[in-house]
Parts: sequence; C-alpha cells; structure tokens
Amino acid sequence: MANLFGEFVCKLDAKGRFMLPAGLFRQLLPGDQERFVINRGFEKNLTLYPVSEWQKITREINSLNLYNKKNREFVRYFYRGASELSCDSSNRILLPKPLMDYADLEKEIVLFAFGNRIEIWSKTLYESTMSVEPEDFSVLAEEVMGRINNKEPEA
Repeated sequence: MANLFGEFVCKLDAKGRFMLPAGLFRQLLPGDQERFVINRGFEKNLTLYPVSEWQKITREINSLNLYNKKNREFVRYFYRGASELSCDSSNRILLPKPLMDYADLEKEIVLFAFGNRIEIWSKTLYESTMSVEPEDFSVLAEEVMGRINNKEPEA
C-alpha cells in the first residue's frame, strides 16, 4: 500500500494540466508513477489514485451487495466521473474538464497526499476548509484515533 504524504501547490496550465511535483512523484512506487484513476472526492475536490491502489479499492467496492439500495447509490456516486489518466513525457497530468468544473479548479490547486490517495483541491477552497480548525484537536484525535485496535477512549 502506498503511504503518500504532503501538501503541494501547483498551477494549472490553459489546457488543465499540472505537473506532478518531484517530491510526490518520488513517493510513488515505480509501477504507479505513470497511470492514475481520478474521481470525485467526498467533499468538493477530486481524488487521484495510483492505478494499483484504485484496483484494491474497486475490489472492495465490487464486493458490496448491490441488492442493497444504499450500496448501489454509493457505487454510482463513487464511480461517477472516474477516469483513467496518465502522465505525459513531462510528468504532467491532464484533468478532465467535467471534473475540473465539479471541483471549481482554476489556476492554482493544492495536492494533498495522504495514505493511498492524492486529493486535488481548488487552492481557495482548500485554504478556507483547512482554516477552520477543530475547536479542540486533541478531543478529535482521541475520538478518531482512540478506536484503533477496537480500543474505546476512556470516559
């Protein structure tokens, strides 16, 4: 599994291409440096997956019971707009126009890498989203991370 991390500000050219930053490119496994799948993110952003990670996620999604209405709805929204992308000879990635419109991407974008994915945000939206700090980050950390290994936080 990939363990990507970092925050990278990039510029989109007139065609909707951005250059994959060297610091992020080096984190990708050799087989994952050229092919990606992109889809809509859970917020108003895009999510870029190395192809090997996308394959793992789709195996998990394909195991859902499609007789369940919520599962069908999730699958439709998750795959909506999904597209395979590849880097050109200059390590640039061309974003599909409908997805750019969905995420309001213009000149400057932020690539926020974590785990097995790279979120692509409008720089303006990313800054406004991340400027809203949780009131008490330590409480949020305890609520989220305190459940790892089935450990509940102590009351």
